[in-house]
Amino acid sequence: MQTTRNWSRLLPSLPILQWGRAYKRETLLGDGVAALIVTIMLIPQSLAYAMLAGLPAEVGLYASVAPLLLYSVLGSSRVLAVGPVAVVSLMTAAAIGQHAVPGTAQYWAVAITLAFLSGVLLLAMGLLRLGFLANFLSHPVISGFISASGMLIAASQLKTLLGVRADGQNVVELGVSLLSQLGQVHGLTLLIGAATVAFLFWVRSGLKPLLQRFGLRPRAADVLAKTGPVAAIAVTTLLTWALDWQARGVKIVGAVPQGLPPFTLPLWDLGLWQQLLLPALLISVVGFVESVSVGQTLAAKRRQRIEPDQELVALGASNLSAAFSGGFPVTGGFARSVVNFDAGAQTPAAGVFTAVGILLASLFLTPALFYLPQATLAATIVVAVLSLVDFSILRKTWHYARSDFVAVLATLAATLAVGVEMGLIVGVGLSLALYLYRTSRPHMAEVGLVAGTEHFRNVLRHTVLVSPQVLGLRVDESLYFANSRALEDRINSEVAKRPGLAHVVLLCSAINDIDASALESLEAIDQRLRDAGLRLHLSEVKGPVMDRLKATEFIRELSGRVFLTHYQAITELAPELA
Repeated sequence: MQTTRNWSRLLPSLPILQWGRAYKRETLLGDGVAALIVTIMLIPQSLAYAMLAGLPAEVGLYASVAPLLLYSVLGSSRVLAVGPVAVVSLMTAAAIGQHAVPGTAQYWAVAITLAFLSGVLLLAMGLLRLGFLANFLSHPVISGFISASGMLIAASQLKTLLGVRADGQNVVELGVSLLSQLGQVHGLTLLIGAATVAFLFWVRSGLKPLLQRFGLRPRAADVLAKTGPVAAIAVTTLLTWALDWQARGVKIVGAVPQGLPPFTLPLWDLGLWQQLLLPALLISVVGFVESVSVGQTLAAKRRQRIEPDQELVALGASNLSAAFSGGFPVTGGFARSVVNFDAGAQTPAAGVFTAVGILLASLFLTPALFYLPQATLAATIVVAVLSLVDFSILRKTWHYARSDFVAVLATLAATLAVGVEMGLIVGVGLSLALYLYRTSRPHMAEVGLVAGTEHFRNVLRHTVLVSPQVLGLRVDESLYFANSRALEDRINSEVAKRPGLAHVVLLCSAINDIDASALESLEAIDQRLRDAGLRLHLSEVKGPVMDRLKATEFIRELSGRVFLTHYQAITELAPELA
């Protein structure tokens, strides 16, 4: 019985047991329609993102079946659609490009191994309930990273749109390589790619209003507008076949194997695992943050909620299933999840129906992709990822918080100039460093009594009453090892310039925690004040903080008192003010 109770605490509950009991015919209809729309959208995306990762096109289809099925059972979001996404595909290519040549069987095997490691890490974090670790990735840093990744992905597809060879892991290397190949641009390939990009951009903004003017209902028009990439694929494939563009130098996808996703195993090479561990961790964290951000946004619109720890488990299982079915790392995609939501999906069963649709495409539609131009897939990637680029975050952070602006700019620059992994590491590292710097210099305000009230405000901002015998000091930060010395210095400075001072009252209303280093600093402050004939008092100490202080010698030997409110302290220590 005890063992069962322990496992129930460790293992999150299965969300399918909650929504599955209430499944109705109306829900089935909504999920079915949403699955049809998402399947149509997901087929070209899966093919394109597999090629972005340096893998055969069919691997994108494989990575869109089993992960969807596993997530439908374990995921806490009702509408999140799991599969290959642009940023994770780019990170996959960057991670495994050092270990194998793209397009080879070894390269595919390393991708499978990367998905396996990512799944293990996500599953372990979920079982250990480490979802809070995502909080260390600030929104500005993630926004800067995704924007830079979108630009990097678009730049990486220019070689396919131009019909030239170019290599590089960052914008500088890609730019130099592309410039050296400008004389080799293939005109027909450029025409196909440019026309497809223009068409897809027009479809995003112009097709739906046009269809509505012809009398279609908004939802039907929206569904047809989502089929834009499929239409581009169909038209360019037919033209390539009919006009024999392959003979004129247009690169095509070629033979795409038919059949079910294969059963695969990761490479059991500990040396390779060690080298892939950091990239797998970064992919896991980025994928988790993207997935949770999308899931929480969509859940809030229906007054639902998701469980971050459950999401870790679901994404971990999804990546493990991708590893055992010939796929590569996956996560919850923004675009397809929004489409799934807008199309009326009610439960994760829509993901099951989508997986069935992708499976049918793998079995019966792949021969039709033989003459699909690679430039068309590159165009779909470019249009998809450019929607991720958001430079407004630079303007917002510049006006609101310069430290966040520096973090965003550094993330953008490092990702574009060095690569995705280093960009993310720089962004996270700089954010933590700036946080430590900022909290090491906490805001400390001398406070005084607002006349006729029991409220205290900063003496530099308000007209207040103060006593030369009492210093009321409010620290607007938790006290820990990085800022405890700053508190000592401030109190020493105030005492030195106030010869008539008799009491120092530390207003603790904003202090949520006091670590061991800060406690030693408080003991040192109290001793110095005692030696100088002064007394240290505390006021408005929060319950959890006071619970810990009660077990220390500091509170038992404190030279002054602990007051429930700051007003109580002032009425006793400086009654003339009250």
